[in-house]
Amino acid sequence: MGATYSSLMKRIVSLLPAATEISAALGLMDQVVGVSHECDFPREANQRPRVTRCPIHDAGLTSREVDAWVRRTLRESGTIYAIDESLLRKLRSDVILTQKLCDVCAVDYGTVARLAETLPGPPQVVNLEPSSLADIFDNIRRVAEVCGVHERADELIAQLSDRIEAVQRRVNRIGNRPRCLLMEWVDPPFCCGHWGPELVEIAGGHDPLGRKHQPSVQMDWREVLDARPEIVVLALCGYDVDRARRDYELLRSFPKFDSLPAARRGEIYLVDASAYFARPGPRIVDSLEILAGILHPEEFPEFASRGLEDPRNVRAG
Repeated sequence: MGATYSSLMKRIVSLLPAATEISAALGLMDQVVGVSHECDFPREANQRPRVTRCPIHDAGLTSREVDAWVRRTLRESGTIYAIDESLLRKLRSDVILTQKLCDVCAVDYGTVARLAETLPGPPQVVNLEPSSLADIFDNIRRVAEVCGVHERADELIAQLSDRIEAVQRRVNRIGNRPRCLLMEWVDPPFCCGHWGPELVEIAGGHDPLGRKHQPSVQMDWREVLDARPEIVVLALCGYDVDRARRDYELLRSFPKFDSLPAARRGEIYLVDASAYFARPGPRIVDSLEILAGILHPEEFPEFASRGLEDPRNVRAG
């Protein structure tokens, strides 16, 4: 039995942090032989060879500079990432986990697919392209199916679904649904998209500018002022709480910021979007619980911020 199972084990290269987390949650981390430059969870991911890089990763640029560089580079070359082709060949993967969802989030699918055709095997390229919670669960099933562990996906999804339903049951007892603006970027301002508005809704709020199951878009600051959010959550793509603090200070300088109900009430929160909100893997349910603690701390005290040193969620003002 052991020899048969060993012969079926797939060598996995994950080009997505979420895909790495999905693999780990399915008990496949020992089969992950290569990861992207952004894969940092679980801890074992940091011990794997990194097959991608990005020139501005951890470069200390401002949000405005990052936005300008990304737009210019995508326009000029079509991608902001580079793949270490020689390393990828040496890894002799059977499966490459990648995505078509966003050219800013990872190496574009076309580049990966074309390269995969030239590799030994060639490896199977698996596209993970979620826009909703249901899609994220489908991605878990997809990875499990490709790697021959579909029963593990059933167990994992059941556990995650139970946690979602637990939040929903408690939210159903609450009449208040505050206007909660989930921002994916500050400079320039971007609303949230895809699964973001869905998380707000399940957690007992309403995002007046969110684009449910659609890509996020840049918005005019006037739209934010007109929406009059009662709560603002800075879930900035790729940023942890410490990095979001700098953009909160920038946000405070925007015209009429102090007129926002959220600013007057001190209901502005910084979250670790890099680990949670912007990463469509198993920890997306942690994101939901974090939001529930923000929107309804009396009902969900166990998920509320633990103070200024909380690495997941901090009340900024």
